[in-house]
Amino acid sequence: MDATEVTELVKEALPGCEVQVQVDGTHYMVVVVGDVFEGLPTIKRQQLINKALFQQIMEGSIHALHPKAFTPAEWAARQG
Repeated sequence: MDATEVTELVKEALPGCEVQVQVDGTHYMVVVVGDVFEGLPTIKRQQLINKALFQQIMEGSIHALHPKAFTPAEWAARQG
């Protein structure tokens, strides 16, 4: 799977979120920024991203997923 396909799957599952995907072979770094993560602990945020890509993980087209989720305010703070 390429980054565009992964981005579209995540955007479909989490509408209104900004999605960035980096691919290294079958390893995927997925950064998602959206209001949907407000008030959720890290594990719940990661579960939302994992759920969006569950089928691809089970099929093996995604071997390793590294999800990171932020609210818009958290993301802005990280950007300096």
